[in-house]
Amino acid sequence: MVIFLVFLGLATGLRFGLVQQDKNQIEANLANEARAMANHLEREFLVHAEAIRRMAKRLHSNPAMTRLEWRRDARNYLDDFGVYQAIEWVDRDFVIRWLEPVAENEDVIGYNVAFNNERRRSLELAQQSGNWDLSGVIDLHQGGKGMVIYAPVGAGAENNGFIAGVFRMEVLARQLLTSRVLELFRIEIRQAGAVSYELNDSRPVNPDFSHTEPVDLPTLDWTLTLYPTEEWVQRQYSYWPGMTFATFLLMGLLTSLTTLLVQLILKRNRALLKTRRELDREIAQRTAIQQDLARLESTDTLTGLANRRFFMEDLSHTLNIADRQMRQVALIMLDLDRFQTLNDSLGHQFGDELLIKVSERLNRLSNERILVAYSGGDEFMLCQQQVDNIDDIIHLLGQVKQCFDLPFEVQGQSHSITATLGVAVYPQSGLDADTLLRNADIALYRAKEQGRNTYQFYTEGMQDREVMRLELDKDLSQALANNEFVLYYQPQLNLDNGEIQSVEALIRWQHPRRGLLPPVEFIPLAEESGRITDIGRWVVMAACRQLAKWKGTPQEGLRIAVNLSGRELDDEDLVDHIREALALEDVPADRLEVELTEEIFIQNIEHNLNQLARLRQLGVHLAIDDFGVGYSSLGYLRDFPVDLLKIDRSFITDVTERHDDAVITRAVINLAHNLGIEVVAEGVETEEQLNFLKNHRCNFAQGYLISRPIPVADLEQALASGVLVAAITADSGL
Repeated sequence: MVIFLVFLGLATGLRFGLVQQDKNQIEANLANEARAMANHLEREFLVHAEAIRRMAKRLHSNPAMTRLEWRRDARNYLDDFGVYQAIEWVDRDFVIRWLEPVAENEDVIGYNVAFNNERRRSLELAQQSGNWDLSGVIDLHQGGKGMVIYAPVGAGAENNGFIAGVFRMEVLARQLLTSRVLELFRIEIRQAGAVSYELNDSRPVNPDFSHTEPVDLPTLDWTLTLYPTEEWVQRQYSYWPGMTFATFLLMGLLTSLTTLLVQLILKRNRALLKTRRELDREIAQRTAIQQDLARLESTDTLTGLANRRFFMEDLSHTLNIADRQMRQVALIMLDLDRFQTLNDSLGHQFGDELLIKVSERLNRLSNERILVAYSGGDEFMLCQQQVDNIDDIIHLLGQVKQCFDLPFEVQGQSHSITATLGVAVYPQSGLDADTLLRNADIALYRAKEQGRNTYQFYTEGMQDREVMRLELDKDLSQALANNEFVLYYQPQLNLDNGEIQSVEALIRWQHPRRGLLPPVEFIPLAEESGRITDIGRWVVMAACRQLAKWKGTPQEGLRIAVNLSGRELDDEDLVDHIREALALEDVPADRLEVELTEEIFIQNIEHNLNQLARLRQLGVHLAIDDFGVGYSSLGYLRDFPVDLLKIDRSFITDVTERHDDAVITRAVINLAHNLGIEVVAEGVETEEQLNFLKNHRCNFAQGYLISRPIPVADLEQALASGVLVAAITADSGL
C-alpha cells in the first residue's frame, strides 16, 4: 500500500507538472500569436499611412490638380489596396470636399471631420507638424465603426487640407488577419483601456486564457487582446499528462504486487539467504586473498608498478599478438642518472623515496597501450604496443622526459634528476622478449656513453660493441693489479714569463692486447663499475711518486694537476688518502693540484664545500675544469676555496673569430682576476689564440700548440732542451 500510494503521489505530481507545462506553453503560444498580430497590424497601418502620405504629397506638389485627376488617382489606390471604405480630400477648415467613391457616400461631402474638440486639436497639430494622424475607432458618418488616417497636404501656412483614408473596422480586420486567426480567436481592440472594437464577439472562448499586446501606432494608445477558442486550446494540450498518470498508476500496482510476492519469497527463504551470505563472505575473502597474492606476484612492493617477471610475461604475450597483426612494439629501458651516487651519499631511505616519486610520475603514462614496470635498482621498463611509426615512440620518449622536467621533493629537499633511455623495436631489434630486452639494455649503455640525459635506439652492430665493452670491463678489474696504467703529462705555459711551471697528469691504459687506450675508452666503465675510486687513488699516488722523483732535478719546481671524479669527491677518505700519499713521498702539498669539473662542484654543494675546505687546509691547489659549459653559478666562486679556473676549449677554439666567445673569455679572465683567481685556457692550438690570451692577461695556456700529452721521459727531455719554451716564444713574442 505504501508503494502504491507513493506511485499515486508521483503520478499526481507529474500530471500536475505536465499540465502546468502545457498551460505555460499555451500562454507562450498565445503571446506569440498576439505579438504576431500586433506586428502585422503595425506594419499594415504603416503601409497604408505611407500610401495616403504619398497621395498627399502629389496633391501638394500639384495644387492645380483637378477633381477628375484626383478621383482617378484615388481610384487607383482603392483598386490597389482594396481595404479603404473611401478616400477623401478635406480642406483646411476640416470639411470634406472631394470623395471617391461618391456612391453610397454622398452624405459625407461637406461633413466637418473636426466633430469634437479632441479631434480638432489632433487635426490642427497635424496641420502644423505635417505628421499624419489616426482618428482611432469612431462611428463613421457613413455608418458603422471605422478608422480614418489623415495625411496633411503640406505643413503650417502651406497646408492645403488633408488626404483621408477611411477604413471600416470589419473590412480592415478581415483584410489584415488570416482566416485561421478569425476562426480560432476572439479579438478585442482597446483604446486607452476601453474596448473600441470586438471581432468574433459571438464566438465562444476558453475563459482561462487571454493575452494583451500593445500596438505601437502614432497618436494611438491601442492594445490587442486575444481570447482563444476552446478548439484552439484543446489542440495545444498534449496527451502526456494523462498517459503519464495512467502509466505510473500501473507501475505502482505492478511494483506493489511484485514487492508483496518478494516479501513472501524472502520470508520462506530467509534461512537459505543467511547461509548464502555467509558462503559469499567466505568466497569474497578467499578471492581477495587470491587477488592480493596475484598482485604481490605481479607488482613491485616498493613502487607499486608491475615487476620484472610480470612485465616479461606481458611482453611475450604482446609480441605474439604483434606477430599475428604485423604490428611493431617498442621496449624502453630507463636508467636514473647519478642515482647510485645519491643513494650512497644520502642513504637508502632517500633512494627508496626517490624511486617512489619517479614511479608516480611514470605511472601517469600507463594506459591500454603502455605498460610501465620497475626492473630493480634504478631501472624502469616501458612497453608501447601497436606502434605505427617511429613518431609514436619519439612522442612517448618526450612524455618520459617531461616526467623529469620538475625537481623531485624528497625529505624536504629539491633534487633535479635526469634519465637515460635505451630503445629496442620489435621486430627490427629482436624477435623475442629476452632478445628485445638485451638489445634495449645495450642501447641504454650507448646512450650513457653519449653523456646521459638522452636516449639511443638499438642499431645493428651495437651488440658487437657491447661484447667488446664487457671484455674491456673484465680486463679493467686486473689492470691495477698488473700495473697497466701510466700517466701522460700535458704542460701548461705561464704567459707572464714564458716558462713551464705546471703539468696536467692524464691517465692512459697500456692494454696488453689493444695497446694504449685513452681515458674515454675505460673511464666511463670505471665509473659505472665503481672502480674509479681505486683508479683515482692510483693517479694521486703516481703523481706524488713522480713529484718525489723530480726532487733535485730541473723539474723540481713543477706542479702536477690531477683530475677527480664526482664519486671520488663523495669518498669520505679522499683527503686522508691524499695526505698519506704526500706524506709517504715527502712531497709539499702545494706541488699537487686537484681539478674538478664545474658540474661536480655544483652537485651536493654542502658536502663538496666541506671536502674542498679540508683539501685547502691540507695545502693542495684547487682548480675548476671546463668552466663556462656547465652551471656557471657565480655564487660558488665566492663560497668555494678555488685557486684556478680553466676556461673550456669550446670558447678558445673560435676566440679570434667569434665575437661572443671573445667577450665570454675576456669576462671570465676579468672575473677570476677580480676574485684573486688565476686562469688557464685549454685547447690552445694557434698563435692567434695565444696572442689573444696574452693580450688579455690570461695566466696560463694549455693545448696542442704548446704540447700534446706526452710520457714523462719525453717531458723531461723537452724541458731540459728548452724546445717547448723556444718553440712558443719564437713566434709569440713571449
